This record gives sequence, C-alpha cells and structure tokens, in this order.
Amino acid sequence: MRIFSCETHINQALDMFVAEQKTFPMLEKLNEEEKLSTKCTYCDVAPVYVVENEE
Repeated sequence: MRIFSCETHINQALDMFVAEQKTFPMLEKLNEEEKLSTKCTYCDVAPVYVVENEE
C-alpha cells in the first residue's frame, strides 16, 4: 500500500494506513522529481510525503 500525502492530509493518510494494514508504515519525504509526477491521494495538491509498507 502506498499513499501520497500533502501536509494537510498526513494524519489522515497515517490513520488510514494503520486501519487497513494493521501495522505501522514508513513515512518518507518525497524528492522534487517524485512531487512533480504525483498528486495527494486526498486532494489535487502536490504531495510532500509517501506513506507505505516497510520494505
């Protein structure tokens, strides 16, 4: 599972991840290249973070 999130929706993204996956996620800040090609999962703003499974 991978959720892209802006500053506004980071708490919602973390809560959703834990509720669905029943585990704690990795939280990483996106680099500029990744920001350009994606949007926040919850709105149309460029994401700042990615919440995903530990690898």
